[in-house]
Amino acid sequence: MPREVLRVAVLGVSHPPANKWAVRCTRPAALMADLPTLSPGALMAEVGEVRTYYMGDHAVVLHSGETAHYIDNLRAARPSIWVSCDGGAVTLVTADPYEGEAMASDPERLVEALDMPAAIARQIEVFIAAHHVGEVFHKRKRVPATSTTDQRAPRILPAEEKWTVTRGKGALPPKGKI
Repeated sequence: MPREVLRVAVLGVSHPPANKWAVRCTRPAALMADLPTLSPGALMAEVGEVRTYYMGDHAVVLHSGETAHYIDNLRAARPSIWVSCDGGAVTLVTADPYEGEAMASDPERLVEALDMPAAIARQIEVFIAAHHVGEVFHKRKRVPATSTTDQRAPRILPAEEKWTVTRGKGALPPKGKI
């Protein structure tokens, strides 16, 4: 199965805690198609108490079996890349909207849908053009159960194939029916 790996840079923004019980955490905020020469965790900007960090470059793996999902993503009003974080570290980056929604259903994870960079969208379009196979819709037609070509079992079993109620291992008939 053909696949392609794209690399994207993830930027995170950290805001000061809103109260004394909250803690400062870094949330994914933007993606870059061009990878900077920074090490993950490097501070990129600081405005007041809001800090922007480089969260590293991560793989977006494209699979040929999911091209229909990528088409749905690119046709959306806002094509997105989903970034999942566990404990402040990026764990998964995907362009599949259904995988992104599945990740977002986990309340323990921090999942953000970020705007897809135009360069990444073009690479995904090229991948779709190379590997997409459209499925033809076939509507099933009913076949009557009495048809001679039908492989299904008959709805009413003949008497010799019906289940019978017995008692014990000796296959005795039910009490009162001797």
